Amino acid sequence: MYPVLYTDMSTDVAPGSGQPHAGAGPAAPAGPEGSATSRRERVYLTIRDELMSGRVSPYERLTEERLAERHGVSRTPVREALARLLADGIVVKRESGLHLYVPSFRELTDLYELRITLELRGLTRALEDPTVHHDRARLEGELAHWYGFRDDRPAPDAGFVSEDERFHFTLLDSSGNPALTQALAQTNRRIRSVRMYDYLTEDRMAATIGEHIGIAELVVRDRLPQALEALRAHVGASREVVMERAAAALEMTRLMAREEQR
Repeated sequence: MYPVLYTDMSTDVAPGSGQPHAGAGPAAPAGPEGSATSRRERVYLTIRDELMSGRVSPYERLTEERLAERHGVSRTPVREALARLLADGIVVKRESGLHLYVPSFRELTDLYELRITLELRGLTRALEDPTVHHDRARLEGELAHWYGFRDDRPAPDAGFVSEDERFHFTLLDSSGNPALTQALAQTNRRIRSVRMYDYLTEDRMAATIGEHIGIAELVVRDRLPQALEALRAHVGASREVVMERAAAALEMTRLMAREEQR
């Protein structure tokens, strides 16, 4: 299987380059078993999975002391994990401290509408203007990356959202309008924590990989009308999964809140 590549959830890249911004930083190496790096990674993943499992109420204040005691580690890796979770959007800072982020359905609906509009525009502008051409070399490079996932599929992992964001960013950016690309990056940051729910099962991993390959192949072959329909269906399917699982998470949150008030 592929090594863990999803340690840095920042997928901001310089438009037109396909390279991370200087501020994004590379993903931390996994490090040898037992190293400080691997211990920090395990703490981050453990806390992240705990937060996403529905076992933690958004009303619970997330403190270094409590989490360190709960997971049997020092406060330093917990502090680093919380900083990463804050950057991921899974955790938010309120007046009382850090808490699990739970968006409203209205926020999700509005942001998904914006995401779909931006992504489809990368293809419609090429359909409307014959002088607009996608960067085929970049798309072929991205295709090779996803062929690798198809041949050796990673296990379900919420962090795979970073790979998904990279694909959609590259697809849109290759159409040549950096303003669209930057708007998509900002939108993705706001829905990233909820979109992680889309990569927790084998079927969704397989669907994502297969659909990405299909969309990119159509664009490379200049079959833009078919690519447009495939992209619309792909983003729509992801939205349905995310909204369904977000609904379950919100219901769990309400039940936990009631229990705490008793």
